[in-house]
Amino acid sequence: MGDDARPRHPKVTTSIDAFPGWQADLARRIRELVHEAEPGILEEARYGNRPYFLYLGVVCAMQATKDHLNVFLYDGGLAPDPHGIITDGFGNETGRQIKLYQGNAFDERALVELIRAIAAQNRAGGWRALKRA
Repeated sequence: MGDDARPRHPKVTTSIDAFPGWQADLARRIRELVHEAEPGILEEARYGNRPYFLYLGVVCAMQATKDHLNVFLYDGGLAPDPHGIITDGFGNETGRQIKLYQGNAFDERALVELIRAIAAQNRAGGWRALKRA
């Protein structure tokens, strides 16, 4: 880890380890991509032990479902998605989702770009400040 890289939270590790097989593997990879995108990311477990990633506000969270892994993007509605990886939540003013299914490839670089954009928005004061500007 670099000088400003944050440690992994044990409760988040426990939460991800409890996801079903392929979802746990994918969640571990996404976790590392989130930290790659913003080394200052903090982790915590919230709402029934769901993994949350924070940087000057909430950036994203993950949840295992019956048939997919859901990545919730906070302020994702304002972040650019030129690669079209966001799958749901278009009716929500700011939050979006990426639903990932077993065996389907996803664009790791696009996820890193999206997380970086959300972290940059948080650095700039968050979506409320950006909407006012």
